[in-house]
Amino acid sequence: MTTQINALRDRLSRYREINVSVTGRKSGRTISNPVWFVYDGDKLHLLPVQGSYTQWYKNVLKNPRIRVDARGTRVDVDAVPITDAREVSSVVEKFREKYGAGDVKKYYSKFDVAVVIYLAKSA
Repeated sequence: MTTQINALRDRLSRYREINVSVTGRKSGRTISNPVWFVYDGDKLHLLPVQGSYTQWYKNVLKNPRIRVDARGTRVDVDAVPITDAREVSSVVEKFREKYGAGDVKKYYSKFDVAVVIYLAKSA
C-alpha cells in the first residue's frame, strides 16, 4: 500500500484532475466522477461542486470507502466529510488558490461541505 500511496502522491503533484469512484447508495454500483482536488501535505481535499447536494458526496455519507484514480494509480481510501464552516471555507480558499477564484465561482455552486482523505505516511 505504501508504494501505491507514494505513486499516488507523485501523480497528485503533477495533475489537476482525478477520478473518484464511490458506491451508489441506492444502486450499490460503482460510480466514477472526475473531480478537482487540492493535495496538501498528507491530505487530499475534495470539494463537491454542488456542496451537500452533490450525488457522489451523498454516496460517501452512506459508504466512505472510495477509490482515487490519478491517471492509472488507484488507491482505495476512506473519505471523511467536513461540515464545519471554518474548515470548509479553508478548503474553498485552497481551491481558489489552485484553480483561480473565477473558475471556482464558475463551476461550484454551494460551499457547505468538503471532503478530506488522509494519505498517511505509513499507510
